[in-house]
Amino acid sequence: MIRIFRKLHAWEQRLFQWINGRLHHPFLNFWLFYLTHLGGATSTISINGLIWVFSPQPLRTVGLQALVALAVSHLPVAVAKKLYPRMRPYLALPGTNTFHNPLKDHSFPSGHTTAIFASTVPYMAAYPGLAVILLPLAATVGFSRIYLGLHYPSDVLAGAVIGTGVAAGTIAFWA
Repeated sequence: MIRIFRKLHAWEQRLFQWINGRLHHPFLNFWLFYLTHLGGATSTISINGLIWVFSPQPLRTVGLQALVALAVSHLPVAVAKKLYPRMRPYLALPGTNTFHNPLKDHSFPSGHTTAIFASTVPYMAAYPGLAVILLPLAATVGFSRIYLGLHYPSDVLAGAVIGTGVAAGTIAFWA
């Protein structure tokens, strides 16, 4: 079992280094540096709060669902970061590309990815046509976290699963 874990870890590091190193390009540096902030607290709370306060029904309810999912989703993230204090890749792997003022807390799971999925899944569930825009946007935020040297792929995958699961539970609770 330990052998399988080591192989998966080595494969994940190679995937991280490929995304973070080989794919680096000035165009992606610019766009991913700014798009990653869509998963941050300021953006997710502000956008969903504005939709909740200023939109007509039923969009208002969806905005509130997204806010609730966003708040609840950060509980398992906080617990996981305490239970599994994984060092961020830019601190663990020499030669990692990163940008100014990188985060210094634990890497697992990705809070930005959790937040963007918790925020977008209620809209995708209520308005399936939006999935063609929101799902790639959420995936891009997750990808940006790897590209910027802040998270491993499994951090991002865990964040997407937590955000999606909590959002789905929030929607089910509402029904």
